[in-house]
Amino acid sequence: MLIDIHCHLDVEHFEKDLPEVIKNAEEKELKVILTNGTNSDSNKATLKLAKKYDIVKAALGIYPEHAHELDIEKEIEFIKKHKEHIVAIGEVGLDGIDKTNFEEQKKCFQQMIDLAKELNLPIIIHSRKAESVCIEMLQASKIKKVLLHCFCGKKNLIERARKLGYYFSVPTNVVRAENFQSLVRNVPITQLFAETDAPWLSPFKDKRNEPAFVVESYKEIAKQKKMTLEEVKKNIFMNWQKVF
Repeated sequence: MLIDIHCHLDVEHFEKDLPEVIKNAEEKELKVILTNGTNSDSNKATLKLAKKYDIVKAALGIYPEHAHELDIEKEIEFIKKHKEHIVAIGEVGLDGIDKTNFEEQKKCFQQMIDLAKELNLPIIIHSRKAESVCIEMLQASKIKKVLLHCFCGKKNLIERARKLGYYFSVPTNVVRAENFQSLVRNVPITQLFAETDAPWLSPFKDKRNEPAFVVESYKEIAKQKKMTLEEVKKNIFMNWQKVF
């Protein structure tokens, strides 16, 4: 009944052993691995993986750093063409670490929001160092099914997003990251998902992350919420059914 709501199976870190990674996830009783595209090549690879493995579902999108280098309209047409094979738009959003092309990022992000609304799909948000602007744009658009991936905004922004009904995905490094532990305590279980962001944000030091490790997020959510692991599993699965 476990779900990894956000990872990147198409990257080179999994080139040599992806079948084993999938097997590990199945042995841990994962029901869904949602892998996210980030650019044109990544979106194509993500679709292929979803068609190859029953457990894998696809989200297609344009990562902020690629917003200035892609033909956005062409990518939108590609996504529309394959809408029957995807469950979300993602990974999309804004990244404020390098604001050189921030206006282009915003333009692309708005197009991705509009696309998610047109296709009636959830949208998976990257908001690093741009959390406030992301929430402002999402709120203005009145889009409802929003998943804030690895959200690092301050408590007032968490509360604002919570009141808007947005969902938060908790990465596996929550086992040692106080900011994510605090988020778990302050957001209802009815608005939480668990993610790995594999191959990154591993719960284990010096070890590549993979979908099977998402159980570590579940365990930490249970600990912070003072719930049983089974209660957390059931609630997150209900969230999946409600949103996706």
